[in-house]
Amino acid sequence: MAERELIRLNKYISESGICSRREADRFIELKNVTINRKTAVLGDRVGPKDVVRVNGEIVERRAKEDEIYILFNKPVGITSTTDSSDKDNIIDYIKYGERIFPVGRLDKDSQGLIILTSNGDIVNQILRAGNQHEKEYVVTVDRPLTDEFIKSMSSGVPILGVNTKKCKIHAESKFVFRITLIQGMNRQIRRMCEHFGYEVLKLERVRIMNLTVKSIPIGDYREMKPEELAELREMIKDSEKTKDPLKMTKTPGLKDPERSMHIARSLQRKTAPTEAPTSKERNKKAIVANPKSAANRKSATKTRAGGGSVGGRGGSNPRPAGGRPGAGRPGGGRPGSRPGGGSSGTRSGGKPSGGRGKAGGRGGKRGN
Repeated sequence: MAERELIRLNKYISESGICSRREADRFIELKNVTINRKTAVLGDRVGPKDVVRVNGEIVERRAKEDEIYILFNKPVGITSTTDSSDKDNIIDYIKYGERIFPVGRLDKDSQGLIILTSNGDIVNQILRAGNQHEKEYVVTVDRPLTDEFIKSMSSGVPILGVNTKKCKIHAESKFVFRITLIQGMNRQIRRMCEHFGYEVLKLERVRIMNLTVKSIPIGDYREMKPEELAELREMIKDSEKTKDPLKMTKTPGLKDPERSMHIARSLQRKTAPTEAPTSKERNKKAIVANPKSAANRKSATKTRAGGGSVGGRGGSNPRPAGGRPGAGRPGGGRPGSRPGGGSSGTRSGGKPSGGRGKAGGRGGKRGN
């Protein structure tokens, strides 16, 4: 069999839609995977005629025509992660029903277009900065725009130890500008604005390459149209890929593709329900209204009550300051020759005591 027809086993399992590549590796390590009824090992490759089983069940790669591509208008407050421990994660919000993950990220306090897909190989090709793929944003700031600000932003701004690439930017109104980037640095637009003393009040991504958020209400999604996908594939066919996405980790300033692959490879979890949508249902291109999109998803900040430094260690009923009750060690110091104890007392010889006890004694003990 030609080498080009073989693919890595973990990729094959991942593309079946049951789990991520990393989870597939775990199944292989636990000897829960077989190829043609022989126990598989890490690094194995399989071809079109091989039969792969996971936990005794035959798995097959998802056909190209069954791959999922979703355009989602993310609201503020939703996190672009597949981590189910995050209560605001994008997967639980959408509840699509099959394993998908976000292509890149959009900050929790930003809104707008984000792509979700079942195809892990397309992530880097879309968002890798070296591929010169555009992302367009509409930004509202807290101060009137100036010509100097627009010119400086377009020329590159020092953030995170590097200068941003030159970009297209123009003012839309007194407080609103439109900017097109080919980078995806951590909170890039916000950091660029902060460099010039501006605060971003609203940030919306309106376009990724040939795909726009137009006609998709906030909180809703639609599936990518065939002609959009065809054009997208044409635009990314010569794009570079990251050599080893499994080695990528979350670091300050991490770019979109690296972050995306880290999410996709290390955090993805199975989300398929008992009854998955049929191919016919998935092929519908109508906008899907998310029941959560109408809800006001403001998250209240919880503050802890009680506790504090006065009276010692915090708790629901902090004890008052003071020394032990009774005649011994008033104020936390020793009785007798060191009256008052602590730093305020003096020894009998007239020298400052510098006593071991502090005024008030240990916070955990009751006062008189």
